[in-house]
Amino acid sequence: MTQTDTTHTDPTQTGQTYAPPIHEGTVIYPDLAGKVAVVTGGSRGIGAATATALAANGVAVAVVGRDRTAIDATVEAITTEGGRAIGVAADCTLEGDLDALRRQVTGQLGPPDILAVFAGGDGMPVASAAETAAHWRSVVESDLTSTFLTVSAFLPSMIERRSGVIVTMSSASARQAAQSSAAYAAAKAGVVAFSRHLANEVAGEGIRVNCIAPSAIENDRMRSWVPDDKRRALGAAFPLGRLGQPGDIAAATLFLASEASSWITGVTLDIAGGKVMV
Repeated sequence: MTQTDTTHTDPTQTGQTYAPPIHEGTVIYPDLAGKVAVVTGGSRGIGAATATALAANGVAVAVVGRDRTAIDATVEAITTEGGRAIGVAADCTLEGDLDALRRQVTGQLGPPDILAVFAGGDGMPVASAAETAAHWRSVVESDLTSTFLTVSAFLPSMIERRSGVIVTMSSASARQAAQSSAAYAAAKAGVVAFSRHLANEVAGEGIRVNCIAPSAIENDRMRSWVPDDKRRALGAAFPLGRLGQPGDIAAATLFLASEASSWITGVTLDIAGGKVMV
């Protein structure tokens, strides 16, 4: 459903009101208005699209990444459209950075209601026979350990308030054999298992945890690596006949963050154009 009219109270400006930006085609969930979200990996691609979509729903968003220039560009895109966002540079594999992130977000926006744990990557193919211990550890650290550490930084306040939504990021590589490295597949499978375990553990605390597993998403990185003709051929190989877009993931995240999915927890949602059917 699309809502085109409304004024909401901004939790960071008590007593003042503002109209969230409405983007053509963005689904609006009225219950999200006035909430606070943290989006790690939020400066580009899927994360930036998700942060923008949340802001369009009246959510105050902390855009988290490691590239200050990219962070600032995403924040500016949101605020130019009338949304509320702050940018925070943080490495999600470092507890100190995450502690500082938690304090900054809580101080400037308030305790987060929504945590989109999207930082990670490094899914480039590596033959297992050529895999090194250093690369394996690096990938597991950036994709699995970072997820655990980010959740750990914000989970206590959600438990204290007995509410919250966590959306984690896996990959189609965790769901079936693919061309990524075994390290990436194992790390992303770990995110699925961690999310399912956590969902069961905190359901009684009023917290929902779900996981998203995308397949090939056409972002700036893919466009820089894969020529147009190969991208078209890759998209045509999917049952739905196209590559995924960052907005596809953002739309799913909005649904999982909203009350429209209030009886859904512990699931892994395959956003893979029909490539993964389980």
